[in-house]
Amino acid sequence: MKIVIADRSHSIYAEIICKTIAEAAEVRGTGIAKRKPEYIITKMENGNAVIALDGEIFAGFCYIEAWGHGKFVANSGLIVHPDYRGKSLAKQIKKVVFEHSRTKFPLAKIFSITTGLPVMKLNSDLGYKPVTFSELTDDQSFWKGCQTCKNYDVLQRTSQSMCLCTGMLFDPEKTKISTNEVHPYNKKVWTRLKNIKQALFLKKDKK
Repeated sequence: MKIVIADRSHSIYAEIICKTIAEAAEVRGTGIAKRKPEYIITKMENGNAVIALDGEIFAGFCYIEAWGHGKFVANSGLIVHPDYRGKSLAKQIKKVVFEHSRTKFPLAKIFSITTGLPVMKLNSDLGYKPVTFSELTDDQSFWKGCQTCKNYDVLQRTSQSMCLCTGMLFDPEKTKISTNEVHPYNKKVWTRLKNIKQALFLKKDKK
């Protein structure tokens, strides 16, 4: 298994990447922004994606988005093929794309919005902290991209203050941590994340 920075030569995997993302969203019933193969290929050509390969077989993927003229960066589209799940591959991919993001955009704040508890845990291990959406980028092109998410109507009704995703942020000016270290507040943050998810689902149920 190898995890590498994707380039033009990996464009042959764009179709299966999009298919795997769409199928995962359907099975889990979670919100996820849909992407077309052309979009994925552009990320590869620009060196803004990482791909995991088992020989020549697709195993996982994640890409980088830059917003606000490079002031904010998001690691998006994290996906692992069903045949390779349960092997800690998502964590390995997340670490590689995180470090790649810090190399390409050393001064940028890296953020993530997710509905999945495992991804929240990975983010916490990397030094991310839970934040409100107001602390993320105000770049309207980012929020426009959320329109393909099944939870976008919730985002609209709450004036972008809450949706079923949880916002998390890594600020290089405030957080000094190696990806090999355990976040000193990991247990506390993880408890808070679980409480956030419970609150969101309770709010959803009441509607």
